[in-house]
Amino acid sequence: MAQPLMPHATASWLVDNTSLSFEQIAEFCGLHILEIQAIADDTATAKLTGRDPVRAHELTMEEIEKGQANPDYSLNMLKGPEQIRRTKGPRYTPVSKRQDKPDGIAWILRHHPEISDGAIGKLIGTTRTTITAIRDRSHWNIANITPKDPVTLGLTTQRELDALVAKAAKAAGIEAPVDNRLEGDREALIEQLRAERTAAAHAAEAAENGEVAAPAEHTAESLFKQ
Repeated sequence: MAQPLMPHATASWLVDNTSLSFEQIAEFCGLHILEIQAIADDTATAKLTGRDPVRAHELTMEEIEKGQANPDYSLNMLKGPEQIRRTKGPRYTPVSKRQDKPDGIAWILRHHPEISDGAIGKLIGTTRTTITAIRDRSHWNIANITPKDPVTLGLTTQRELDALVAKAAKAAGIEAPVDNRLEGDREALIEQLRAERTAAAHAAEAAENGEVAAPAEHTAESLFKQ
């Protein structure tokens, strides 16, 4: 399924400007529902500037209205962003993020040793020499390298990393990790997130009218921990 060109920024706009459910936004943007919760709660690692998918001609207002009327409706993208064909050579990384590459490489080496150096190089956009230096701790800046999730650092997407992990696990004959965080209480968590969003809207309205809103009994975080 095609995704918006800037999924996190698009999700931020949809959270702020529509009454779509977190599940609908997550599905449309290709993100995890907990990422949408973090965006809604302003707890994401970076403050996002919303990107209007309607102005970007990726979604129509009619689709948004259909989704708002039916929480089970899946939004259909008007058109997917043009895919840029990769050329041979390392992946381009913005200058502001290049200093984060060693941290992302160290994280992959620690958590997914089954991934080959060549695959890591293509994913992060680095050289085998750098990967080897980090692995054997001969890198010139090894004292300051801290393993960090490359997705959080913005060096790759969760989908690309998951696909690479699954491919490497299959080649190594091991079982790929499965995200079970939402099993069992998944529907309950989704309903709770919706309820919290509605309660927050009511609280804001009550505050404008000088009223005191009743506190919520439970939070999605407490439900998730149960």
